[in-house]
Amino acid sequence: MLKEEKEKNNLMEKIVSLCKRRGFIFPGSEIYGGIAGIYDYGPAGSELKRNLKEEWSQEMSRRHDNIFQVDSSILMQKRVWDASGHTSAGFTDPMQECKKCHHRFRADHLAEQGIRKCPDCKGELTEPKKFNLLVETHLGPVKDDSSLTYLRGETAQGIYVNYKNVKTTMRADLPFGICQIGKAFRNEITPGHFIYRMREFEQMEQQYFVRPQEADHYFDFWKKERMKWYIDLGMKKENLRFKPHAKDELAHYARAAEDVEYRFPFGWHEIEGIHNRGDWDLSRHSQFSGEDLSETDEKTGKKFYPYIIETSAGVDRLTLAFMADAYNDDQKDRLVLALNPKLAPYKVAVFPLLRNKPELVAKAKEIYQDLKKEFMVAFDDRGNIGKRYYSQDEIGTPFCITIDFETLENDDVTVRNRDTMKQERIKIKDLVTFFKNIIY
Repeated sequence: MLKEEKEKNNLMEKIVSLCKRRGFIFPGSEIYGGIAGIYDYGPAGSELKRNLKEEWSQEMSRRHDNIFQVDSSILMQKRVWDASGHTSAGFTDPMQECKKCHHRFRADHLAEQGIRKCPDCKGELTEPKKFNLLVETHLGPVKDDSSLTYLRGETAQGIYVNYKNVKTTMRADLPFGICQIGKAFRNEITPGHFIYRMREFEQMEQQYFVRPQEADHYFDFWKKERMKWYIDLGMKKENLRFKPHAKDELAHYARAAEDVEYRFPFGWHEIEGIHNRGDWDLSRHSQFSGEDLSETDEKTGKKFYPYIIETSAGVDRLTLAFMADAYNDDQKDRLVLALNPKLAPYKVAVFPLLRNKPELVAKAKEIYQDLKKEFMVAFDDRGNIGKRYYSQDEIGTPFCITIDFETLENDDVTVRNRDTMKQERIKIKDLVTFFKNIIY
């Protein structure tokens, strides 16, 4: 067990090292010593993250009917958070503080591990107390209670407050969904596991509004759809599972909940939550705002609040999960990030065989510029050709093109496949079609 645990920890260290070395993820404010739970995405990481969000957006608003995308504000009226329960005990974590070193910890995490003393100095811990996770800020020139608001703790509330606007403008009838990708902020007591648990993060959330009697059906429907999405993007089935919430684990608003969990190097952890939120959200916002968000049953004439089936995924957690799933250093002297081509930061890399031959460099740059119109493309003329291949393997580039002297004569190039390492000659005029057929 100790050997297995060591290997898992080592894998996480390798992934973190790769992220820094190849421009995926950097510690936030690094030159000033960093800040806990905050990370910046570099060139490769930004592209991976963008591709992930695009695939989710395509899945939700294009491949399914009657799902509409919004982009709500990060700052909202304080009453929004009162209505949602975030300013009460519903959005808190239990915290314990060491009386000696004053370090703070999640009490539930310590309890799970059977830890009764401070993990850092073995000092005595305080009794657990509730700690609200919302990040406070103030709007306006005067800093007082009237100017208090919060950076949003989740994106879902921006959907609920726009329920009526979207329904009216899009002439939507139940069932229909509203989805959104955006930043959220939580003052986590103990951020950790790299980008898994951060204080500033991104969410991809969909709220699907249904009649109460249809809630169970759509809960099962979205469970299947969301699991299929992960597998279709190449995530290994054995690294995925559903974890139902027991009754005593359910959030105050939830009638049912299941997590999609991924087997990270540090264990099984949630990457997406699927919840039957009942009619809690729209009824609460109706109550607090005075705006009627109910619907009328056409047959009975009775009013009701739609039930909500929520799918909520963390972009950063998914980025880490897909990288961990794709990481492969089993081959001698070769590390491969075997990402699905749709997610890969760069789809193609272009190399001149020799950097000191102007005619090869010029032709390589010509092909590079043409392909850039269709794909994210890298250009590399550093070092020998083998090192360039391996460098692109590390960042997940599925195809590499080499321009050689034969190219100048026959207008074809060598295309090398990342996963098989097989090479074939492809006509320059056919390259775009060749890659589109494979990638998309």
